[in-house]
Amino acid sequence: MVSDFRSLQRPLLIALVTLGLLGALSVGALAQDHGTTDAAHGTAAAAEEQGDAHGDAHGDGNGDGHGVGGGHASPVGLLPLWTAIPFAGILLSIALGPLIAPHFWHAHFPKVSAFWAVLFAVPFLIWNPSEAFQEILHIYFLDYFPFIILLWGLFTISGGIYLGGEMRGSPKVNTILLLIGTFLASLIGTTGAAMVLIRPLLRANDWRRNKVHLVIFFIFLVANIGGSLTPLGDPPLFLGFLHNVPFFWVTTGILDEMLFTSVLVLLVFFGVDTWFARKEEGKPPEADPNARGLHIEGWHNFLFLLGVMGAVVMSGSLKLDAVTVYSGGSHDVLVPLQNWLKDAIIIAMGILSLVTTSKVLREKNGFSWFPIKEVAYLFAGIFMTIIPALAILKAGSAGALADLTNSVHGPVRYFWATGILSAFLDNAPTYLTFFNAALGDLGRVEAEIPGMLGYLGEELKSEIFISDLTAISAGAVFMGALTYIGNAPNFMVKAIAEESGIPMPSFFGYLFKWSVPVLLPIFVLVTFIFFV
Repeated sequence: MVSDFRSLQRPLLIALVTLGLLGALSVGALAQDHGTTDAAHGTAAAAEEQGDAHGDAHGDGNGDGHGVGGGHASPVGLLPLWTAIPFAGILLSIALGPLIAPHFWHAHFPKVSAFWAVLFAVPFLIWNPSEAFQEILHIYFLDYFPFIILLWGLFTISGGIYLGGEMRGSPKVNTILLLIGTFLASLIGTTGAAMVLIRPLLRANDWRRNKVHLVIFFIFLVANIGGSLTPLGDPPLFLGFLHNVPFFWVTTGILDEMLFTSVLVLLVFFGVDTWFARKEEGKPPEADPNARGLHIEGWHNFLFLLGVMGAVVMSGSLKLDAVTVYSGGSHDVLVPLQNWLKDAIIIAMGILSLVTTSKVLREKNGFSWFPIKEVAYLFAGIFMTIIPALAILKAGSAGALADLTNSVHGPVRYFWATGILSAFLDNAPTYLTFFNAALGDLGRVEAEIPGMLGYLGEELKSEIFISDLTAISAGAVFMGALTYIGNAPNFMVKAIAEESGIPMPSFFGYLFKWSVPVLLPIFVLVTFIFFV
């Protein structure tokens, strides 16, 4: 088996190199196409109605920056689909690099990420300097920096919380832990719940040889599906809250879908874990009668977690002035003051956690900085190369994905289109793109959303919009579990597990061996029961 796989290394390496050359040639053609800019501006009027969606979807959702003031949609959204080749390249590198060249990958993955980012950025800046610089600043200031600051804060704080005691991993114990994490995810967010609970789960099962499935189902439930019941749970739901969806609508709006999906996934997990437990050659160590019972050390870090959650809620509730970061291009890059304040609070909470938590406690937790560094390096490249893919999606009927966006209507298509795109792209702008499409189908505006959801009486209630929004919300949250990049904590959990010595599957191994066989049949059932 090993020799057969090694025989594939050369052709796979050749394939990756070929893809890189193809990306260089293709994006190079972009730089040489001097007429593209004028053509894009000439066609942008056709996409003007997409401007507001573009501005709100791309970043924090406050409507600042893109699409504000009735200007034209960004010409970046009119680029051809092949400009996303570097994005495909970095995804394939993440998928195949650890398989075909593991030593090279682990030593040089930051350089690989930088290669794909530069491969896109340089021709992009040559093609249209002002538009390109605007888009790059926008995605880093409004997407990447807040993303990595939030991850760093939660990772740092959770590393100071230690759950100890005589807890031995068994199918029953593991299922209870996943159940707790699933509901905790809606209270402190999928990232917060995942960072707090992944280490206790791994410690409880450190005696077991087969542990990969524990991490896989943890990603399914705690890092994704569990964040369905409040806007704090997952970024797309928070974005909906910013766009006039009442805070507690999702608590009841997709409760049935969330409970149905979670119960089925937990039942599958219990069966899989029971099967693996029976295959274990060893037995769990005997409980030490003198050992302490279950206990938590580093309690004060929960205060810092609450501080982070409060900062996130504050950023969506306050409406302060915005700071202009860049005024070139078709739209200004504006960062609201509440965003700066939120990030400063999160950084302060992380620093306080580091100062007030003993190094011994973090060592007991197996804490190190490598997982967050890996995520920071790889997602720096992903956010750069994803620019054209997101812009094309947001351009709607004027973009290269017009056939897709124009054909998506009704809850079934909204569920699957939002879900599949969320698995490979950022689920927040994907959610908002179809959120605006659902409003457009009914000829309604955001101010009418509370009424359409039944908060202002039955006469204003719209069952059609409720069905569509339920499908969009469920698709964006549930199907983030399909890939490692579908939601922020997925890759973090994978990195922590690998650092603990668990041989996690590759990108495609995760997709085709686990998420597709387990989740897709459940999502089909969800479709027929709730959306047909």
